[in-house]
Amino acid sequence: MAFLLKHSRPLVASAARRSAVPAMPTLLRNLTTAATQSACESDEPSFLKSVEDYFDTAANASGIKAGTLSHLRAVDAVLRVTFPIELSNGKTEVIEGYRAQHSRHRLPVKGGIRYSEEVDLQEVEALASLMTYKCAVVDVPFGGAKGGIKIDPRKYTVEELERITRRFTMELCQKKFISPGGDVPAPDVGTGPREMSWIMDTYRQFNSSDVNAAACVTGKPLSQGGVRGRTEATGLGVYYGVREFLSYPEVQKKTGLSGKISDATVIVQGFGNVGYYSAKFFANDGAKVIGIGERDCSIYDPKGLDIEALHKYYQEKGTFRGFSETAEYLDGSAAILEKDCDVLIPAALERQIGKVNVDRIKAKVIGEGANGPVTPAAHKTLEARGQVVLPDLLMNAGGVTVSYFEWLKNLSHVRFGRMNKKWDESMRLKLFSLVEENAGRTLTEAERKAIVHGAEEADLVYSGLEDTMIQACEETRQTAAQKNVDFRTAAYLNAIQKIAAVYEGSGMLFMH
Repeated sequence: MAFLLKHSRPLVASAARRSAVPAMPTLLRNLTTAATQSACESDEPSFLKSVEDYFDTAANASGIKAGTLSHLRAVDAVLRVTFPIELSNGKTEVIEGYRAQHSRHRLPVKGGIRYSEEVDLQEVEALASLMTYKCAVVDVPFGGAKGGIKIDPRKYTVEELERITRRFTMELCQKKFISPGGDVPAPDVGTGPREMSWIMDTYRQFNSSDVNAAACVTGKPLSQGGVRGRTEATGLGVYYGVREFLSYPEVQKKTGLSGKISDATVIVQGFGNVGYYSAKFFANDGAKVIGIGERDCSIYDPKGLDIEALHKYYQEKGTFRGFSETAEYLDGSAAILEKDCDVLIPAALERQIGKVNVDRIKAKVIGEGANGPVTPAAHKTLEARGQVVLPDLLMNAGGVTVSYFEWLKNLSHVRFGRMNKKWDESMRLKLFSLVEENAGRTLTEAERKAIVHGAEEADLVYSGLEDTMIQACEETRQTAAQKNVDFRTAAYLNAIQKIAAVYEGSGMLFMH
């Protein structure tokens, strides 16, 4: 069965408008997990409403026409599907899946697919909206989308997960919610390169003559057309973003920090893909990572943690407990947020800092590695106290940026660096031969290799991501100064201005 909603007016435009939609309790329920509720008071908005509130704050200062803002705020199309799957025990289970396309001002739309029991329509709409703004902030020419399947992937065998993934992809194919030029999914919570391979292969079976089929999804393994650097991209983007903001004099003045990563203490909530790589890159640049939080427990050591050793231990044991005799262990992942540090990276779930715990947050800089970890009320409190909040739509945009690079690679059908690596090396070799002759000194073999080495795919991906984050951070900084607003509002303002320019420039067919 499939339930398809396509609309150009807001399904999520306002509480009043939502109340006019026919009652669909399973579609429009709020998130109610303890993990996303414990930091929040009952009057604090849902994740979706938080995104809307942040958008509205920026929209009011944007000077954009009300009609354009209404169009921009609305979700373009939503798909809900259900389908039966026979499990290995012989029982049949009905699986529920979603895909939301928030804005098709640029094509394709882009956004991950998550596997979680908490997936619902409201969540994917919120995440799709955030993806639109995220892509615009970092100048990735995609619209925003998001999807998910309402399952706990740990409860299924690999064979069952493959059947679920392929069947969901078939539904997306039939409803035109996946294609290289229309809608390109990616990994998210509970999914990874394996699931992306299944999605690509299924799409290819239904579109056997599409030479660009590999570009229907990103986050694939290298053997299936993936790009080097994609796995660590989001965490690396968080590191680049925090590094840039710490270098700004106004941030240093506000926080009292030196601006050097090597002088900072860092705590990361979450040790999945984003959290691990964020911690890894901070540590590699000399920062002292003093705390890591995970679902089972958190570990805290003011002397600093060996991130690589901790990650290996966690992969083997599934817990931090027992890693160190000197470290402090805290139940769950929430308490680690309240420890004293210079930089806090919430890289786990949404709504982790709210009215309940915001007064106990001591970090000078909060870099949002996760989507929506700080509620609007908490955000206002942190900013009023002089703490700097670096917003999710900018900080965790590294993933979609490198997904863009993977998409380009799949469409061009050539590995980055393949055409020019050796040519670059030969030019550098000639240059340094001349330098050696004039300097009267011959370089050692190690020096020669380091200088002459041409850029590999990973080098180009890292370079492209770093340049993207530097530019986006500087744009956000400038808008914040010009408009006298915080960095989150500035990032939303930049996104709104860019998207509105596309809508108004195109004339918005049939609007008038």
